[in-house]
Amino acid sequence: MVASLYAELKTIARREHYRAGGPQTLQTTALINEAYVKLRRADGWESQSHFLACAATAMRHILIDAARARLASKRGAPTYSFTQSLDSLAAAVPEDEQVLKLGEALEALKRQDANLAQVVDCRFFAGMDERETADVLGVTDRTVRRWWVQARAWIHQEMAAV
Repeated sequence: MVASLYAELKTIARREHYRAGGPQTLQTTALINEAYVKLRRADGWESQSHFLACAATAMRHILIDAARARLASKRGAPTYSFTQSLDSLAAAVPEDEQVLKLGEALEALKRQDANLAQVVDCRFFAGMDERETADVLGVTDRTVRRWWVQARAWIHQEMAAV
Protein backbone atom coordinates (compact mmCIF):
# COMPACT_ATOMS: atom_id res chain seq x y z
CA MET A 1 0.00 0.00 0.00
CA VAL A 2 2.83 2.42 0.83
CA ALA A 3 4.37 2.21 -2.63
CA SER A 4 1.09 3.10 -4.35
CA LEU A 5 0.57 6.08 -2.03
CA TYR A 6 4.13 7.42 -2.11
CA ALA A 7 3.24 10.53 -4.15
CA GLU A 8 0.54 11.50 -1.65
CA LEU A 9 2.87 10.78 1.27
CA LYS A 10 5.48 13.01 -0.33
CA THR A 11 2.94 15.83 -0.67
CA ILE A 12 1.98 15.51 2.99
CA ALA A 13 5.63 15.34 4.07
CA ARG A 14 6.58 18.37 1.96
CA ARG A 15 3.72 20.40 3.45
CA GLU A 16 4.66 19.40 7.00
CA HIS A 17 8.33 20.08 6.30
CA TYR A 18 7.59 23.67 5.36
CA ARG A 19 5.11 24.21 8.19
CA ALA A 20 7.68 23.08 10.74
CA GLY A 21 10.43 25.47 9.77
CA GLY A 22 11.75 24.53 6.37
CA PRO A 23 15.40 23.65 5.87
CA GLN A 24 16.21 23.23 9.57
CA THR A 25 13.97 20.17 9.86
CA LEU A 26 14.05 16.69 8.38
CA GLN A 27 14.06 16.51 4.61
CA THR A 28 10.90 15.26 2.91
CA THR A 29 12.25 11.79 2.09
CA ALA A 30 13.65 11.35 5.60
CA LEU A 31 10.28 12.34 7.05
CA ILE A 32 8.48 9.74 4.90
CA ASN A 33 11.02 7.10 5.91
CA GLU A 34 10.62 7.90 9.60
CA ALA A 35 6.83 7.74 9.26
CA TYR A 36 7.15 4.37 7.54
CA VAL A 37 9.26 3.06 10.42
CA LYS A 38 6.53 4.15 12.83
CA LEU A 39 3.72 2.62 10.75
CA ARG A 40 5.30 -0.54 9.32
CA ARG A 41 4.11 -2.84 12.10
CA ALA A 42 0.52 -1.66 11.92
CA ASP A 43 -1.98 -3.18 9.57
CA GLY A 44 -5.71 -3.25 9.11
CA TRP A 45 -6.02 0.10 7.39
CA GLU A 46 -9.67 0.76 6.65
CA SER A 47 -8.93 2.80 3.54
CA GLN A 48 -6.26 4.83 1.82
CA SER A 49 -7.57 7.93 3.56
CA HIS A 50 -7.24 6.21 6.93
CA PHE A 51 -3.64 5.26 6.15
CA LEU A 52 -2.80 8.81 5.03
CA ALA A 53 -4.36 10.27 8.17
CA CYS A 54 -2.23 7.95 10.32
CA ALA A 55 0.86 8.82 8.27
CA ALA A 56 0.20 12.53 8.77
CA THR A 57 -0.10 11.98 12.52
CA ALA A 58 3.16 10.04 12.54
CA MET A 59 4.88 12.85 10.61
CA ARG A 60 3.58 15.41 13.07
CA HIS A 61 5.01 13.39 15.97
CA ILE A 62 8.37 13.07 14.21
CA LEU A 63 8.60 16.81 13.56
CA ILE A 64 7.66 17.61 17.15
CA ASP A 65 10.29 15.17 18.40
CA ALA A 66 12.88 16.77 16.10
CA ALA A 67 11.99 20.26 17.35
CA ARG A 68 12.20 19.04 20.93
CA ALA A 69 15.66 17.58 20.26
CA ARG A 70 16.92 20.81 18.67
CA LEU A 71 15.61 22.89 21.57
CA ALA A 72 17.22 20.53 24.08
CA SER A 73 20.48 20.78 22.15
CA LYS A 74 20.24 24.55 22.17
CA ARG A 75 19.91 24.53 25.97
CA GLY A 76 22.97 22.31 26.29
CA ALA A 77 21.06 19.13 27.07
CA PRO A 78 22.16 15.89 25.47
CA THR A 79 20.80 15.36 21.98
CA TYR A 80 18.44 12.51 21.24
CA SER A 81 19.16 10.55 18.10
CA PHE A 82 15.88 9.99 16.30
CA THR A 83 17.70 9.44 13.02
CA GLN A 84 21.25 9.93 11.91
CA SER A 85 20.17 12.98 9.94
CA LEU A 86 19.05 14.70 13.15
CA ASP A 87 22.63 14.61 14.44
CA SER A 88 23.67 17.23 11.91
CA LEU A 89 20.80 19.68 12.42
CA ALA A 90 21.66 23.28 13.19
CA ALA A 91 20.53 25.18 16.27
CA ALA A 92 16.81 25.64 16.84
CA VAL A 93 14.89 28.15 14.78
CA PRO A 94 12.16 30.21 16.45
CA GLU A 95 9.45 28.03 14.89
CA ASP A 96 10.58 25.03 16.98
CA GLU A 97 8.97 26.52 20.08
CA GLN A 98 5.72 26.97 18.18
CA VAL A 99 5.89 23.40 16.85
CA LEU A 100 6.32 22.13 20.41
CA LYS A 101 3.52 24.34 21.68
CA LEU A 102 1.25 23.03 18.92
CA GLY A 103 2.19 19.45 19.79
CA GLU A 104 1.40 20.03 23.45
CA ALA A 105 -1.90 21.71 22.54
CA LEU A 106 -2.87 18.78 20.32
CA GLU A 107 -2.01 16.25 23.04
CA ALA A 108 -4.15 18.21 25.51
CA LEU A 109 -6.96 18.38 22.95
CA LYS A 110 -6.68 14.62 22.42
CA ARG A 111 -7.08 14.04 26.16
CA GLN A 112 -10.11 16.32 26.23
CA ASP A 113 -11.77 15.21 22.98
CA ALA A 114 -10.08 12.64 20.74
CA ASN A 115 -12.50 13.33 17.87
CA LEU A 116 -11.43 16.97 17.65
CA ALA A 117 -7.76 15.93 17.63
CA GLN A 118 -8.42 13.44 14.82
CA VAL A 119 -10.12 16.13 12.77
CA VAL A 120 -7.04 18.34 13.15
CA ASP A 121 -4.79 15.49 12.05
CA CYS A 122 -6.93 14.80 8.99
CA ARG A 123 -7.69 18.37 7.94
CA PHE A 124 -4.49 20.20 8.88
CA PHE A 125 -1.78 17.59 8.73
CA ALA A 126 -3.08 15.19 6.05
CA GLY A 127 -4.70 17.97 4.00
CA MET A 128 -8.00 16.11 3.66
CA ASP A 129 -11.22 17.87 2.81
CA GLU A 130 -14.41 17.55 4.85
CA ARG A 131 -15.75 14.53 2.98
CA GLU A 132 -12.47 12.59 3.19
CA THR A 133 -12.22 13.37 6.89
CA ALA A 134 -15.83 12.29 7.41
CA ASP A 135 -15.10 8.98 5.66
CA VAL A 136 -12.06 8.32 7.85
CA LEU A 137 -13.89 9.18 11.07
CA GLY A 138 -17.21 7.59 10.11
CA VAL A 139 -19.26 10.75 10.64
CA THR A 140 -21.08 13.27 8.43
CA ASP A 141 -19.52 16.24 6.66
CA ARG A 142 -21.53 18.55 8.87
CA THR A 143 -20.10 16.94 12.02
CA VAL A 144 -16.58 17.34 10.65
CA ARG A 145 -17.28 21.00 9.91
CA ARG A 146 -18.56 21.57 13.47
CA TRP A 147 -15.63 19.70 15.05
CA TRP A 148 -13.14 21.57 12.84
CA VAL A 149 -14.45 24.94 14.05
CA GLN A 150 -14.33 23.76 17.67
CA ALA A 151 -10.82 22.32 17.32
CA ARG A 152 -9.41 25.45 15.67
CA ALA A 153 -10.92 27.68 18.37
CA TRP A 154 -9.58 25.44 21.13
CA ILE A 155 -6.07 25.29 19.64
CA HIS A 156 -6.04 29.03 19.03
CA GLN A 157 -6.92 29.62 22.68
CA GLU A 158 -4.20 27.18 23.85
CA MET A 159 -1.56 28.68 21.56
CA ALA A 160 -2.40 32.22 22.71
CA ALA A 161 -2.16 31.29 26.42
CA VAL A 162 1.19 31.98 27.98
